[in-house]
Amino acid sequence: MGHYRSNLRDIAFNLFEVLEVGGYLGTGPFAQMDPDTARGVLEEVERVAGKVFADGFVSGDREGAHLAGEGEVVIPDGIKAGLDAFFDGEWFRLALPEHLGGAGSPPSLTWAASELFLGANPATLMYAAGPFFAAIVDPLVDDALRARYVVPMIERRWGATMVLTEPDAGSDVGAGRTRAVRAGDGTWHLTGTKRFITNGDFDWPENIVHLVLARAEGSGPGTKGLSLFLVPKYWVEEDGSLGERNGVVVTGLEDKMGLKASATCTLAFGESVPARGLLVGEVDDGIRHMFRVIEYARMLVGTKAIATLSTGYLNALDYAKQRVQGPDLLQAADRTAPRVAIIRHPDVRRMLMEQKAHVEGMRALVLYTASLQDRIRLGTDDAEALARRNDLLLPMVKGYGSEKSYELLALSLQTLGGSGYCRDYPHEQYLRDAKIDTLYEGTTGIQGQDLFFRKVARDQGATLGALVDEILATAKGDAGNGALATERALLGTAVGDVQGMLAALVGFFGDPSGRGLYRIGLNTTSLLMSLSELVIGWLLVRQAEVALAALAAGPSAAERAFYEGKVASARYFTRRVLPQLSARRAVLEQTDLAVMDLPDDAF
Repeated sequence: MGHYRSNLRDIAFNLFEVLEVGGYLGTGPFAQMDPDTARGVLEEVERVAGKVFADGFVSGDREGAHLAGEGEVVIPDGIKAGLDAFFDGEWFRLALPEHLGGAGSPPSLTWAASELFLGANPATLMYAAGPFFAAIVDPLVDDALRARYVVPMIERRWGATMVLTEPDAGSDVGAGRTRAVRAGDGTWHLTGTKRFITNGDFDWPENIVHLVLARAEGSGPGTKGLSLFLVPKYWVEEDGSLGERNGVVVTGLEDKMGLKASATCTLAFGESVPARGLLVGEVDDGIRHMFRVIEYARMLVGTKAIATLSTGYLNALDYAKQRVQGPDLLQAADRTAPRVAIIRHPDVRRMLMEQKAHVEGMRALVLYTASLQDRIRLGTDDAEALARRNDLLLPMVKGYGSEKSYELLALSLQTLGGSGYCRDYPHEQYLRDAKIDTLYEGTTGIQGQDLFFRKVARDQGATLGALVDEILATAKGDAGNGALATERALLGTAVGDVQGMLAALVGFFGDPSGRGLYRIGLNTTSLLMSLSELVIGWLLVRQAEVALAALAAGPSAAERAFYEGKVASARYFTRRVLPQLSARRAVLEQTDLAVMDLPDDAF
């Protein structure tokens, strides 16, 4: 059996039973995608992901991407087979608007399908970025550029990259030194070096379009002086034909810990041949446009991380059911006692439940966030408030999703004991592949700062306050006939803990030493983790309400087990995870500056 194990039942539970997307599928902007069609799409995506995508997972890691010839990147055959299946099946149309040939799919369905593809082989889906980036560029260009770039990026299956990072600047995008000079013919010439560019070149598509941030001549420093340019690998003539090789070349390929099938490149612009580019939007407005790409990428990374944890957990669960070792703990003193499957051992069950509760909670977070994007597309009266809530949740999806998934993948491996450390099982690759999720598209530290300074403080907590009100309503609710009374009480306590953390952080602004920002900076990651767990606890309690109602209706034995598992996840998370917020709050409130005052040499 292949490595990949999906959880389509839980995806369907989220979409159709909890979020009730069936109520608006087949209507408005989603008229082409009725509930039955949506279910069929997910079933077929699961088949393609579990077969073709998954087949290239291990071989892609063993072969890796490599440089050949003049800066050309060769990718593994298994990845190419997955790309063939993805584009031949036209799965890229799920994420496209109808005017670009899209399938009229809501974002919730698109992200659910993405989880299936990413769980099977993330590198393959990441190479298929051309159509997704085309949709982002589309509203920023005129009809001529749309015909010249956007349409072929979709219909001719071109690749695409987001090009921000530079060797010396790292995450400080505003420190970038790549420059763009007007060429006098409507084009620009770019010069500079970019590093850590995901899939900066590969030998599957006929062309690749780089979305590059560069500083136009005469522009000022920082992010406000950056503009966005389309820089193709092969120049695209006005009639749409491909011209000469452009002056953007791969000069290096990173030797990475994991995700080896994905080419992480250093790109040089204009070293020997001019790197010709076209301005997108207005001069100095590039960071605003690029943020649409960044937000998409952060959602993708969070979904990727959670998808990997899901298959890691399900593999560990399967192993635990089959691996027989040791007697039941209650019979440990009896040497004649029968050996049992390790799933019967308390500590193994603890590890499995830790994984189950978290992965189901984080999947709920992703799909709840995606459902907000559905409602924004529907054009409801509260679309602006929904957009702000979506922005608030993105650092949780990416930051918490990636950190916790990496941490728990180690627990997945641990469940297998020594076997997990060997390549006979996929966990060592899962773990290596997942670490990057905490690093790219903004490290966890950056996500924590983004959450507090840009998403909470920017509107004086109004967006968060509205979300907390909903969480409190659930904590004070009575659905489930009292069966969730303890869970609701713990959820209410967690709300108080997060509110206490926020009050302390806001109070640090008034630190008489003038160094309150240090005290805040020491705690933004803690806030990110705590707020994420509060939201996840809320979502799991809501799921438990739905599950209890389903159990009362007398489901089949298999469905009963599923719904009992949903209630168990909510109980475990609220009882074992949420109480930790009280300790974090106490630590945060007592923050001093001893770490900041320590001489560097003392470290």
